[in-house]
Amino acid sequence: MNQSYFAQMSKFVLAATSVAILSPIASASATSGFSTTVAQISDNSTGQQLLADKKVETRSRTTIERQTITTESRSSSVSAKGKKTGFSLAIWEPSGNLSEVIARISVKSKGGKGYLKERFLGDYKYKIKQKAKFAKGLKASDRIVVRLYDVQNRFIGYSEFECLSANTTVNLVLSAKPTEYQVVRTVYGVDADQDGTIDAGTTTYDYFTQVSDQRVSFLSSSQTFQGSQFQVEGLSTIPGTSVYPVSFTQGEYALVRQSFVSVFSSDLAEALQATPGSLVQVIEVSDNSSYDISQMLMNYRQVGMSRALQVGFSDVSTNYWAKDFIAELASMEILEGFPDGTFRPDAPVTRAQFAAMLRKAFAKGKIRQAIAFKDVSTQYWAYNAISEVYQMGFLNAVIGKDFNPSQSLSRVDILVALARGLNYQSSGSTDTILSVYSDATSIRSEYRSLIAALTQRGIVVNYPNVNLLNVERVATRSEVSALLYQALSSTGQVANISSQYVVGQQQQQVAVEEQTETSTEGVKPRRHCNQGIGNGSEGCDPGNSHPHGGSNDEGGRTPGKK
Repeated sequence: MNQSYFAQMSKFVLAATSVAILSPIASASATSGFSTTVAQISDNSTGQQLLADKKVETRSRTTIERQTITTESRSSSVSAKGKKTGFSLAIWEPSGNLSEVIARISVKSKGGKGYLKERFLGDYKYKIKQKAKFAKGLKASDRIVVRLYDVQNRFIGYSEFECLSANTTVNLVLSAKPTEYQVVRTVYGVDADQDGTIDAGTTTYDYFTQVSDQRVSFLSSSQTFQGSQFQVEGLSTIPGTSVYPVSFTQGEYALVRQSFVSVFSSDLAEALQATPGSLVQVIEVSDNSSYDISQMLMNYRQVGMSRALQVGFSDVSTNYWAKDFIAELASMEILEGFPDGTFRPDAPVTRAQFAAMLRKAFAKGKIRQAIAFKDVSTQYWAYNAISEVYQMGFLNAVIGKDFNPSQSLSRVDILVALARGLNYQSSGSTDTILSVYSDATSIRSEYRSLIAALTQRGIVVNYPNVNLLNVERVATRSEVSALLYQALSSTGQVANISSQYVVGQQQQQVAVEEQTETSTEGVKPRRHCNQGIGNGSEGCDPGNSHPHGGSNDEGGRTPGKK
């Protein structure tokens, strides 16, 4: 955040804090003696996701301009039905003192046992009582952060909520004097029929957050201040004790009763520290607006990632064929670069490294029991990753109970692992599907249907010849990045990346969820930035690192030389 903004914020926070100390609201954050209701997340409804194809427009200025993105309904011979995570967000201020508010939205994605670095999703100007829908690219247990500003760019409140495994309705309610009392009521729950109300018979999460001195408190109760100012017609009556998701009250990442939840920190993304409108354009929310989160993540990648993440790879040029695949996986903390700032896109990938990537990329149920591989000790850096991806069905033993963790993988090894782990089956004639490849006869019979299934879903990426599969060639880090990203795209977790090397992308565009014709609004960065992005994630080796000395699975690096 720039110095002038810090100065403005400091003066404002001091003034607001002085008032709050004298108000009954201020004492609410100290009411830790009140009990807090903890509710389990409901998991009983299906939400509809939005798909978008980005219209690319290159500009040289350093702001981000809104543009319209239109999606088309596409027919598909392959579909997968399932629960889709998305949310609609409405903002209320019952007293009528505010007519508009800016909602700065970001996401902390659930990854392994913790959360990834916070990523910016955009600044949205709401009229009070307006609603907007956000879909695609989320999963249950991801946390959404909303920082609220008035139209004079004064910070007025903070909220955080946990995504449910179905469509969700979220309501944020501001106090009568939000510039003085930075208190927000958060009310949300499952909305399976998407009618804008929380479904009867499901849990309603209902709690308050208060900001003081740039720290936010998740309150246990509203009993010590006038709750009526936060009551909105159509919402439930304010409960005596707050109702939180379990993860907000228990475990390492609990938020309730924590006094050091910072609203702003030095490692936040550039866009999260800038004054609204100064770095990216504020998006005007219109009635029934819909936004594709996976597309927003990609569009804002240049300015929306934590400063703690490595950005830019010296050996991945701006016109490199796999640049966007690499950058997106790196921004998702699935893979990272080397300490010397390189990515080494042409280096091979070992079975252990690929296991670590898969573990970070997919959260799947276990379909079989773990086995004790003779050549993978419990102290081996990738022991946990190998065990888990085996149980998920991605990788098998090589011979007997050997895993061969240091063995390099061929392209067919990568393809078969993805097809098996995702349980993809082809429909139609396998020979017809595979006829797109000039070397289709080189595919072994037991793998043909699996590769056909991946081809139908647009997962196969061939460089430099899109029609040449090269199944026996050793897979490079760049090729694995492209294939893994496309596999994620096939599940609806990430936005589509347009590439001439994706097999059948222009002809098939096979989707994995039921689609309806809709439209979304998005943004495209105007400035030219190095798109290469790395990470320092724990719990995985992205198949990328070979520092001197030993390491372990949690450190995310492969033992050996650089």
